[in-house]
Amino acid sequence: MKKILVGLDGSGRQKGILAAATALARRTGSKLVLFRAVSIPTELPPEAYLMPPTEVTKILERRARVALEEAARDVPGELAPELRIALGQPWQAICAAATECDADLIVIGSHGYDTIDRLLGTTAAKVVNHADRTVLVVRAPERLTD
Repeated sequence: MKKILVGLDGSGRQKGILAAATALARRTGSKLVLFRAVSIPTELPPEAYLMPPTEVTKILERRARVALEEAARDVPGELAPELRIALGQPWQAICAAATECDADLIVIGSHGYDTIDRLLGTTAAKVVNHADRTVLVVRAPERLTD
C-alpha cells in the first residue's frame, strides 16, 4: 500500500479518523492524502448573495485548506500529508479524488444516523457503494462494542 486518502469533514470524530489512518500509514509505510470536499451550503449568510459565486467557493476552499492544515499538525512529520480540496458532493468528490491521486485505500468516518441519513444514505455508505477501491470506515467510539 502506497497511498491512503483520508476524507475529513471537520466533525468531532475527525481526530479519531485521522488517528486510525495515521496508524495504518505508519504500519504500511503509506503516504497520507488529507481530503476535504466543499460545497455551497443550502443556508448562505446574507452577504454571500451579494458575492459572485466564484468568490463564495474561494472562501469555502480557503476555510477547508485552513482546516486541513490544522488537521495535518496531528500527523507525524515523517508522514507529511498531501492536502487536497475539491468542490462537489462529498461522496462523489471523495471517490474522484481517490482515483485522481491513485490512492490504494480510502479512510472515512461513519457519520450521520438521523432520519434524513436513513432515507438518503450517509456519505460513508455512498462512498462504500461507489468507490472503485477499498474503503475503511472508522466507527465512532461510542458505537463500538467490546
